[in-house]
Amino acid sequence: MDFAYTPKVEALRERLLGFMNEHIYPGDERYHAEQEANRAAGNPWQPIPIIEELKPLARKAGLWNLFLPHSDRVPEGLTNLEYAPLCEIMGTMAWSSEVFNCSAPDTGNMETLDRYASEEIKRAWLDPLLDGKIRSAFAMTEPAVASSDATNIESRIERDGDHYVLNGRKWWTSGAADPRCQIFIFMGKSNPDGPRHSQQSMVVVPAGTPGLKVLRPLNVLGYDDAPHGHCEVLFENVRVPVGNMLLGEGRGFEIAQGRLGPGRIHHCMRALGVAERALELMCRRLSSRVAFGKPISSQSVWHERIADLRCRIDMARLLTLKAAYMMDTVGNKVAKAEIAMIKVVAPAVACDAVDMAMQAHGGGGMCDDFPLAKMYANARTLRLVDGPDEVHRSAIAKLELGRYATRS
Repeated sequence: MDFAYTPKVEALRERLLGFMNEHIYPGDERYHAEQEANRAAGNPWQPIPIIEELKPLARKAGLWNLFLPHSDRVPEGLTNLEYAPLCEIMGTMAWSSEVFNCSAPDTGNMETLDRYASEEIKRAWLDPLLDGKIRSAFAMTEPAVASSDATNIESRIERDGDHYVLNGRKWWTSGAADPRCQIFIFMGKSNPDGPRHSQQSMVVVPAGTPGLKVLRPLNVLGYDDAPHGHCEVLFENVRVPVGNMLLGEGRGFEIAQGRLGPGRIHHCMRALGVAERALELMCRRLSSRVAFGKPISSQSVWHERIADLRCRIDMARLLTLKAAYMMDTVGNKVAKAEIAMIKVVAPAVACDAVDMAMQAHGGGGMCDDFPLAKMYANARTLRLVDGPDEVHRSAIAKLELGRYATRS
């Protein structure tokens, strides 16, 4: 495995770093001011002007849709291994990935549509998503069941002539509160009596379809999570044409596995960026503050913590690159152990890095004068997003035990 940056990736990396230094990092104060202005006006879900202004610049710079590999529609799309260092850089600032049309849930939904949708659906929904003209939502998790086991999902998809009728209550439906959201991807059971992993299907649901109701946004550790937003959504006798089915009836679990592999590793790539930023903020704070007559950075307890984080971040990066390499070379199914391992490791490293940075900032780390509290809320969420730690640990353990199972 060779993880050295190719000349193409190195050039893109330098271009992205230049863009971040020129536009994103200096624009952070403006971003938060515009976000607060939207809240004060009574609609925190409105698009942030600075993001909309920067999108054309990112596209002109050739930093658009880099996440999507092997697509005829996106020839500039990178492999997972090529994308990893770029996604990490985007992850250092929570709002930056949308500037490059590389933010969830749109990335996962675009990859899903590119792989599994009909050409008609692609023209109607994928193309405007790739152009950044609309946003999307993913409706899988349900409040009534443990959705970490996707076969538990109870929402129904029933055939009625030339339509499917959808019923169910979803929550943590990412992207649903965005006023630009024009499409939901909905997962439900179309054959509840079939084989366990062939009961589910996925269908495309246009926003505004009668019976689709966004009930409420959900807070994340006290934050409203605007303007991105996670919501509880009700689907009540929602009718969509049969042509809106993705891949075919009973293939929803298969699609979910195909969608979640790239989604998981993208989260891990961004988590590394979070961890790096937290470590930087921590070191700068420790070096600038004096306690008991000397810089806090001179205390050995912080040497231990800084060294531990440096080691863990670099180890997590190597595991992320290995998983990306395997996804590119042998496929997501063969790389499932590596994907599961990094999904456990990277969010944990990010959480710990932010937690230590908060400790280094003292009381300041608890308030919004610094970005750490919101960073922690986001990082902690990643230990549940796309499957909780426990599910991934169980999968890793089963694969490991299988290597040594007694063969008769």
